[in-house]
Amino acid sequence: MSARTRAAIRRVEAERLWPDAVAVALSRFDGAFAEPGRYLSGPYESPGIEIEDGRDDLDEVLRYLPGGARVDLGRLVARIDAEFERRTLPDPGWASEWTAGRWWWWRIRER
Repeated sequence: MSARTRAAIRRVEAERLWPDAVAVALSRFDGAFAEPGRYLSGPYESPGIEIEDGRDDLDEVLRYLPGGARVDLGRLVARIDAEFERRTLPDPGWASEWTAGRWWWWRIRER
C-alpha cells in the first residue's frame, strides 16, 4: 500500500474505529491463512473474536476512504476475499438480517 493510502486509513481509523484496526484485521487473515490444509479450521480465532469481524472492519474502512486509497486497499481486500472464499464453504441456511450484505459471515470454516 502507498503512504497516501496508509495516511488515509489512519484518518478513517481515528474517526470511525481505533488505531491499527486495519493492521489487526489484516493480521487475523494472515494468521488464518497460515493454517495448513485446504479449509480453514474452526469457527473461532478466540471466543468472540472472529476473522469475519476483521472483514467487517475492513469493509467499514473501505466505505469511508477516498477513491484512490479505496482502490489501493480494495485490491488487497479482494485477494483476501478470494482466499477466504476458496478456503470456506457456503452456508446459505445461516444468512440473517444481521449479516445482510456481508457474505463472509455466510461461510463455513469447519469441514
